[in-house]
Amino acid sequence: MLKVGAQIPEIVALDQNGEKINFRDFVGKVTVIYFYPKDFTPGCTKEACSFRDNMGRFKDINVVGVSVQDIDSHKRFYLTHSLNFTLIADYDKKVSETFGVLRPSGVAERVTFIFDKEGILRYVFDKVNPENHAEEVLAKIEELGLM
Repeated sequence: MLKVGAQIPEIVALDQNGEKINFRDFVGKVTVIYFYPKDFTPGCTKEACSFRDNMGRFKDINVVGVSVQDIDSHKRFYLTHSLNFTLIADYDKKVSETFGVLRPSGVAERVTFIFDKEGILRYVFDKVNPENHAEEVLAKIEELGLM
């Protein structure tokens, strides 16, 4: 797993619209990258909706969700729940492998990474309660002085 102090990896993946996203392009803004096991499962839906409902509080902060489902699944998940942040379709599992969160079962662990504006990893949540995770992330960003 990426360790605090690591640089955000230079990796390119596709979002829910099939657009290429280079993770290095996130440098310049505080970025939250959260990995979750699977679209449409109860915990993952609660977590995504928690971020959605709190996006107004994530001023000038990138929020990115990543799981191993394909673009079509992510697009349906995005539209069904009116999400307002990027989802990465990690169907080839390269992003999960790069971040060190791929389980032996082939899905991503529920882990969240907070990067500062310089693209340096400042905090890792490896124990996540999906129900109130967005509030927890916001509190940590404030504590780290990144807002």
